Amino acid sequence: MNTVTLGRTGITSGKNAFGAIPIQRIPADDAVYLLRKALEGGITFFDSARAYNDSEEKLGLAFSDRRREVCLATKSTASSPDVLRRDLETSLRLLKTDHVDLYQFHNPGQCYLPGDGTGMYEAMQDFRREGKIRFIGMTNHRHVVAHAAIASGLYDTLQFPFSYLYIDRDLDLVEKCRAANIGFIAMKGLAGGVLNNAAACYAFMNQFDNVLPIWGIQRECELNEFLSFSKNPPVMDEAMRAVIEADRKALYGEFCHGCGYCMPCPVGIEINNCARMSVMLKKLPYRQFLSKAWQEKMRKIEDCLHCNQCMGHCPYSLTTPDLLASNYETYKRFLAEHADEAE
Repeated sequence: MNTVTLGRTGITSGKNAFGAIPIQRIPADDAVYLLRKALEGGITFFDSARAYNDSEEKLGLAFSDRRREVCLATKSTASSPDVLRRDLETSLRLLKTDHVDLYQFHNPGQCYLPGDGTGMYEAMQDFRREGKIRFIGMTNHRHVVAHAAIASGLYDTLQFPFSYLYIDRDLDLVEKCRAANIGFIAMKGLAGGVLNNAAACYAFMNQFDNVLPIWGIQRECELNEFLSFSKNPPVMDEAMRAVIEADRKALYGEFCHGCGYCMPCPVGIEINNCARMSVMLKKLPYRQFLSKAWQEKMRKIEDCLHCNQCMGHCPYSLTTPDLLASNYETYKRFLAEHADEAE
């Protein structure tokens, strides 16, 4: 099994880590079964968050009697020390543990530093002294905040979107983390579900010995696939490179990652999905997008106020209204071409 050590933390994991966002969508018994099967299959790093509904609770149900076998990471969107502490105490209770291995600021708009007046980093230091956390990390979608975290030397890990649809600035973050001995955790390795060749995604990640990918897993078939990669890693051969290059050619550029930080929209546009419709039509079974529900979601784009609120929140600096408009035009052409199949 290929392994990754998260920089100076010394935490070592197989190349598969479990992203626990999707288990909030399945019953508790199914989630516990899936999580325990993951552990039996060799996955030991599990990442959750206070914002992921009952995800932490399900992890607690699965691992309360096997705590020493797993590394638990969670995070908080809090912007004040009091709320950060309250979130941590809630996480510890739900996870059924007295400490988390990695506690992360969840996509903050700034890099918290000692003495910056927020008290946020000092709170993390207090938690560590109290033995409630082992390491301090940050997740982010903004390059400027991520670079500030690396430059500070104060963060043990950085979690950032990374897939084979990378841009050069993403690779720069990976290499800077390596040089600074900071653990790099790759979220959105499947580009928010747009990439559907898991083997290609794994083979890409396998080229970076300091990158730990966390895969969002909801179904047993998905888990089985990633567990199989641990035993027989996909090879980055010419055929695999061709798959990756074809996807990069088709998807590179003004690409919505579906992170949802642009939401909510004042007029109810489901921006994080509608802004990447043209990509989803290429990569996912298309008939689902012919439903009346999807037609209405896309029609909402006509109500756009061009208030640019979404642009102000986009961590990738996308021109979101233009992206919505172009995807709507693509969708209307697609709907016309498949009128006989539409609801």
